[in-house]
Amino acid sequence: MSARVIFRTPIHPDWIDYNQHLNDAYYVVAMSRACDSFMVAVGIDEAYRTSTQCTLYSLEAHTHWLREVKFGEILEIGAHVIGFDNKRVHLGFEVRVEGKDDLAATGEFMLLHYRQGENAGAATFPEAIRAAIGAFNGPDAGEWPGPSSRALTLVKRA
Repeated sequence: MSARVIFRTPIHPDWIDYNQHLNDAYYVVAMSRACDSFMVAVGIDEAYRTSTQCTLYSLEAHTHWLREVKFGEILEIGAHVIGFDNKRVHLGFEVRVEGKDDLAATGEFMLLHYRQGENAGAATFPEAIRAAIGAFNGPDAGEWPGPSSRALTLVKRA
């Protein structure tokens, strides 16, 4: 089963490179915007960020480019929670062109729940956010199909 689509965007003219296809950096821009949509979906919305001073910071990202995307096409980005712990989320993204089944790209992001401000630092997710992250994929999500050149994993820390 495909990942849950959480973000759509048209390809903007300035995202097109000299080869007349989507510049590699803009795949990552679109996936970063999908991270914002994921945050809202699990309750890390503007009200939460304002009241807690907590947000998600990107720690690491891997991108795999699989097919060209052209101007005039619309990207659909699906997200899949690959794993999470008390402070981090490992997200997988499936990037497709609207109306096409094949993947245009995949991406993995490791995100950290981070408190900003005077007492800045990694912060434990509240239980409601952990529950929303845990339920995000739904019962039929299956395994994330994204290829990986090397493992991006949650390393247990003491």
